Amino acid sequence: MTDTLTAPPLSQATLAVGGMTCASCVGRVERALNRVEGVVEASVNLATERAHVTFDAARASPLLLAQAVAEAGYQVRTEDVTLAVGGMTCASCVGRVERALSAVPGVTEAKVNLATERANVRLTTGAATTADLRAAIESAGYDVIDAPEGATRADAEREAREHDRLALRRRLLLSAALTLPIVLLDMGAMIIPGAMEWLNGWMSMQTRWLLFFVLGTAIQFGPGLRFYRTGWAALRHGSPDMNTLVALGTSAAWGYSVVATFLPGLLPSGAVHVYYEAAAVVVTLILLGKYLEAVAKGRTSEALGALTSLRPATARVVKGGEEVEIAVDAVAVGDVVRVRPGESIPVDGVVREGTSYVDESLVTGEPVPVVKTPGERVVGGTVNQSGSLLVTVDQVGEGTVLSQIMRLVEEAQTSRPAIQAVPTPP
Repeated sequence: MTDTLTAPPLSQATLAVGGMTCASCVGRVERALNRVEGVVEASVNLATERAHVTFDAARASPLLLAQAVAEAGYQVRTEDVTLAVGGMTCASCVGRVERALSAVPGVTEAKVNLATERANVRLTTGAATTADLRAAIESAGYDVIDAPEGATRADAEREAREHDRLALRRRLLLSAALTLPIVLLDMGAMIIPGAMEWLNGWMSMQTRWLLFFVLGTAIQFGPGLRFYRTGWAALRHGSPDMNTLVALGTSAAWGYSVVATFLPGLLPSGAVHVYYEAAAVVVTLILLGKYLEAVAKGRTSEALGALTSLRPATARVVKGGEEVEIAVDAVAVGDVVRVRPGESIPVDGVVREGTSYVDESLVTGEPVPVVKTPGERVVGGTVNQSGSLLVTVDQVGEGTVLSQIMRLVEEAQTSRPAIQAVPTPP
């Protein structure tokens, strides 16, 4: 009998299974789930179309369970949810958020991208809610960015990133301004011949140490305070990260220097040295890296925003012989849209009347405009250059080529190379 003290931790998952019609289907799904390594118990309810599974999280996962159901010939009904996550600073944060989301019952897959600060979650329909996912992220020590009233989520994400970038810029400039005197007086004097003798005649070493203490303390608990806050939060949740390491390392250097400055008698003979410059430089360089990372994140989001801006906000729909300008999201398949010279084509469709040259470099990369005649397809976001066109709409919303390009870009940013799945040797 397995000792309860050494028994592996068990997790539970709920899957919404479609395609079951009888008790035989129930048995088939249960057998498929029980064959997955690590599954302790699986029960399927035909009335609710739910499968409740208890499994060893070290050997099985909701994704493997969903694959087992699919291989048995049934469907696991899923839906995709995207959340904007704030407070992530490194790959360790990404892993922590993914583990927190994967632990929510009903989640079959969770992918988090640090560059876009988004979590893409696939969960079984009805098994979990957005509130459950939010609670899991917040319990891991991170924030979910919500759009304020009257604004889109993209606007909220952009505003949050810009706020973080400006805050990092202020911290970086302040830290660099306070670090520069320490480096010049401590390290610069050692590099320039004769500078140390001149400096000792102008300012005693103890006076310099007191100056370094003031500047170093201002850096440590001013611009460097963010490392304590984030690092302590990660440590409190049992997952120390890079911020924890920076806080511990710089605190050790600063703390030792404080003892050497004010209580040198506590240190062994010959060990009375200060390292204010080390702590200050580390804080400044890490802030520089984080600022550059924030700038890169902003450019990534701007690239996606540029794709979105290629599609016009309105379309001119021909109804009853009259042209009515409506929001592009209100255009339906089968509508006839008028595209005038110089305008961007709002949706995908087939030319009904007119002949014109269209710039399709967005899709093909070819700068030479292509002639479009009745019966030929046009793509939303491309530019009509010369004649007027009447276009019969055949794709709207997520079905357009531009939307598919945007989705592929986002998926490429979220996906990981296969080498990351290779296990680390012990």
